[in-house]
Amino acid sequence: MLTSDYGSIAWLVWLVWFLTLLCGGAAVAAVVWLRRDVLSRDAGSDEMKEISKAVQEGAQAFLSREYKWIAYFVIPIFFLIGFGLLWSTAIAFVVGAVMSAIAGYNGMYIATRANARTAHAAHVGGLEPALSVAISGGAVMGLGVVGASLIGLCAMLLFFGFEPEIINGYAMGASLVALFARSGGGIYTKGADMGADLVGKVEAGIPEDDPRNAATIADNVGDNVGDVAGLGSDLMESYVESIIAAMALAVATATVAPVIASSGIMKTANAAVAEAANADSTALCLQLMPLALAALGVLASILGVCYVKFMPGQDAQKSLMNGTYVAGFGFILLAFITCAISQLDFWAIGLGGEALHYNWFGVFVSIVSGVIAGMAVGFFSEFYTSSKYGDVRRLADESRMGSAITVTSGIGIGMKSTGFAVLALAIALAVAYHFTGYYGIAIAAFGMLATTGMIVAVDAYGPIADNAGGIAEMAKMPPEVRTITDNLDSVGNTTAAIGKGFAIGSAAFAAMGLLVAFVISAHMNEAHLTLTNPSVIAGLLAGAMLPFVFSAMLFRAVGNAAFKMIDEVRRQLREKPGIMEGTDKPDYAQCVGISTDGAIRGMLLPGFMAILVPIFVGLVFGPETLAGVLVGALASGLMLGIFCANSGGAMDNAKKYIEEGKVTNDNGVVQGKGSDAHKAAVVGDTVGDPLKDTVGPSINILIKLMAVISLVFAPMFG
Repeated sequence: MLTSDYGSIAWLVWLVWFLTLLCGGAAVAAVVWLRRDVLSRDAGSDEMKEISKAVQEGAQAFLSREYKWIAYFVIPIFFLIGFGLLWSTAIAFVVGAVMSAIAGYNGMYIATRANARTAHAAHVGGLEPALSVAISGGAVMGLGVVGASLIGLCAMLLFFGFEPEIINGYAMGASLVALFARSGGGIYTKGADMGADLVGKVEAGIPEDDPRNAATIADNVGDNVGDVAGLGSDLMESYVESIIAAMALAVATATVAPVIASSGIMKTANAAVAEAANADSTALCLQLMPLALAALGVLASILGVCYVKFMPGQDAQKSLMNGTYVAGFGFILLAFITCAISQLDFWAIGLGGEALHYNWFGVFVSIVSGVIAGMAVGFFSEFYTSSKYGDVRRLADESRMGSAITVTSGIGIGMKSTGFAVLALAIALAVAYHFTGYYGIAIAAFGMLATTGMIVAVDAYGPIADNAGGIAEMAKMPPEVRTITDNLDSVGNTTAAIGKGFAIGSAAFAAMGLLVAFVISAHMNEAHLTLTNPSVIAGLLAGAMLPFVFSAMLFRAVGNAAFKMIDEVRRQLREKPGIMEGTDKPDYAQCVGISTDGAIRGMLLPGFMAILVPIFVGLVFGPETLAGVLVGALASGLMLGIFCANSGGAMDNAKKYIEEGKVTNDNGVVQGKGSDAHKAAVVGDTVGDPLKDTVGPSINILIKLMAVISLVFAPMFG
């Protein structure tokens, strides 16, 4: 517990804990204000309210069922941890799961109410009011994530103190819910989206989100349960684990043998004791650092949200990116001041037994390397997925040659996009390690995610804008409204790709930090982990395979759900000809039920695999093989995650670029909606959707969940 046992710096422990809790409370207060702001806006006509209500009810029904199934996993794991390890760790595990579920539900609740209000704001006021409503809805998700994370973590520290084996359970609970929320929500949204697109736009020739399409409501529900609720749980997991990875490594980083640190110079017994006490104090300061940075990150995120909300401008993408940069650079300034005040100066022992010297400036450089790497990954994601740049424009033009070319070129863009992004992450990792060792890698991961409140806000904004466009179409609002919402939605696709880049990049850093913590907890060193060890090589190969098998399961689940959705939409159009004439109403509830059942069934097997593999490998083959599995999964999962996110984003925005009338054939005739180029792009978008919204986001959770499970159960693998 947080007591006076920390000696002369007990006041610092309480100060940092209180400031962290206070900033978590500030995030919650901002959420309350933003919720009121959104709910005070006019939701439009009765028809718009009715459509929005249908989406709300569908999302509520799915989350209720999903969380029920997640409970079936949480309860037995709670008892396994309690009986096998510590009951305090088991309690922390449940708290982490509950806080993750709350974060997801909170975001879904406001997003399903901001959609109609965004559409109405676009109708009566234009782009700026619509952007203001959408970013407020997204910020409820973003600031809700950091607020719930910090309040829950502060509660764990208050009751259990800085005990890594306990707070690791908190991270594991958040990871478990995030995996099911992201994969289940992703299966739901893409199964519905594929069914709606392939039957509606390609076969029936009706516009996107046309009320005659029975899958339309399910598609709009999916945007919220996958891209908002799933996103919230996902980024909360990344955020919490980056904090906890840094805290877990702090003790190992600063626990130094006085003789080694002094280059072999003999010391008196009293001097050795004094140095040991100083090492303990330093370790505690390093544990407090990520908490202090988290508090500063909340303030920077609130500043970024306010920038977008009160200075939106007519260029939505520029406003959102500027808000992200304001938050990022604001955090860097605050982090420099904090590190300079700390005046940290310490020795640490590397895994090879060497003594290494670090200071506060090295910690700051590690933080900045993470922030810059996150921005770099975000920029490269924007470069390869935005229609402002050449790759997406070429992809749109190539769609005139047919869907096969669209898909081939889109996949090529995704593969190419891994190059600079991974290099940026590799350089940042090397810089962080050089300046602050393994602790630097973990603190760099948190630097990347310190402004999670802002990152999630601009990401969650996208589904709100997408839903607003759907409501505008279904409610038959003027065409200029759909033009505004399509503009916001196109920007949302790019910001979503940026958010996914942040998520997968931070996953690599956080997983690396968790891996090192696992190696230390399992009492391994470089001799155990050499590449000449067959156990490690076998683990590497098996681990590199796992993200592909995991992805295949998710693809299959999306395909199954989409198959049933397509069959149902076709059946309704066939048996109710009045639907196309506007004299009969589709059965939306049937399609919502198909998506719900498909998502629940589809998420179970991948979830089982992610949970059982690290425990099975650790118990049967030992910690060396498990370490190899984690490294292999990290390496292949990082590439696969970036590829999926950017490939899907590029194909989606190429379709929208064609819909905007920006592509012409050799004779100068515009290739807009309904053209062959558009039909090919729709097929490409349909292929890209599960890549960017189901598989890509789920992989980063897979690699972190396996790492944190390995860390929690490390005492059982010795």
